[in-house]
Amino acid sequence: MPCLAVWALTLGLSGVARADSDCLLENKTLRGSYVFAAKGYNVVSGVPQPKAIIELIVFNGDGTLMTPAVSRSINGVISRAAAGAPGTYTVDVGCTGTISFSSGQVFDIYVSPKGDTIWMIQANQDTVFQGTATKL
Repeated sequence: MPCLAVWALTLGLSGVARADSDCLLENKTLRGSYVFAAKGYNVVSGVPQPKAIIELIVFNGDGTLMTPAVSRSINGVISRAAAGAPGTYTVDVGCTGTISFSSGQVFDIYVSPKGDTIWMIQANQDTVFQGTATKL
């Protein structure tokens, strides 16, 4: 019976240690270039308009970011934004956080513990828009 207790305790402690290390570095978890691809809708006067984006996001590891390349389609109209649009982000110990772009878009995020994948959903009113950013 004592061996079983030691084995159970060992399993329990290893799970706690792993959970505590998730996104331990918080904002530093995100550093480098990511490709964000997403699709969804903007809702205008109750009518959903399709929206898609491919964007390069560079996270600086300090809570700031920039977007050197953006291409999007909103209701079938293609646009390319000027390089360098700034923004900010937060990542907490639980691997959740937010991204706020200077243009007003806000995203709720979940970051993989290694920081190589970010799942994003736009949190602005009248949007249904979600996607994934993958580290290059």
